[in-house]
Amino acid sequence: MSTHSAAQLIGGRSHQCDATATYTDQGRRAYALLDGIGSTEEVRMWTRTATRRLARAAARAGALEGLREIHAARAAELAEEGWRAQDMPMAVAVVAVTEPGKRLDVAWCGDARAYLLPTSSDRLERLTTDHNMRQVLTDMGLEPGPYARNRVTSYLGDTSPHAPLGSVQVPSRGRLVLASDGAYEPLEDAELAISDYVTGSTRRAAHALVTAAIAHADGRADNATALIADLPDS
Repeated sequence: MSTHSAAQLIGGRSHQCDATATYTDQGRRAYALLDGIGSTEEVRMWTRTATRRLARAAARAGALEGLREIHAARAAELAEEGWRAQDMPMAVAVVAVTEPGKRLDVAWCGDARAYLLPTSSDRLERLTTDHNMRQVLTDMGLEPGPYARNRVTSYLGDTSPHAPLGSVQVPSRGRLVLASDGAYEPLEDAELAISDYVTGSTRRAAHALVTAAIAHADGRADNATALIADLPDS
C-alpha cells in the first residue's frame, strides 16, 4: 500500500481554492488535484467537491476516462447555464492512478502538474505539459512574455475545439508529486530545483514544497498545494 500526504498554504489569496483527494476502488488508487480559477467561497466549495468526484471517477475507470467523465459533466452544467456560465467556478486538474502490477496513468487539463521521482534516482521527471498560452507560444517558437502562463488553454468543462486533455503512462515506481502552479512556479522563477524539496517522508516533503513556494513567491503568493505519494513497484 502506498503512503501519501498533501499540504496547502493560502498565500496572498482571500480563499484556498486548490483541493486534493484520493480514492481507492478494487485496488486501484487515484490521486487528484484541482486548482480553482479565481478566489471566492463559491470556487473554494465547488473545487473541493469536484476533486472528490474526479478521484472517485478515476479510481473506477482510469485516469483519462475519469477525467473525461468529470469534464463532460461540467461541460453539460456550463451549457445549461448559458451566458451565466462565465460566472461559474472553473478549475484545472491533474489526476494519477496506480494499480498493483500496472503502470501509472496520469491525465490532466490546464497547468496543474505531475512529476515522478523514480526509485533510486534524484532526478525529478515532469510527466505533464502545461495547457497555457506560455506553452502554446513556446511551441510556436515565440517569446511568451511574463503573463502568458496565467492564461490557461484548457480547464474542466472547456468545450472550445482547441482545449486539450493530456494523458501519459509511465512505470509505477518511485514518488509521485502533484502540484498546483502556486507550488512550482515560484521555485522555477527562482531557478531552484523542485527535487530538493520532495525528499524525506511524504508529509515532510509536501510541507517543504509549499512552504518554499510561498517563501520564494514574487509579489502576491498564489495558493500553493502539493500531493505526494510513494508508489508501489509495478
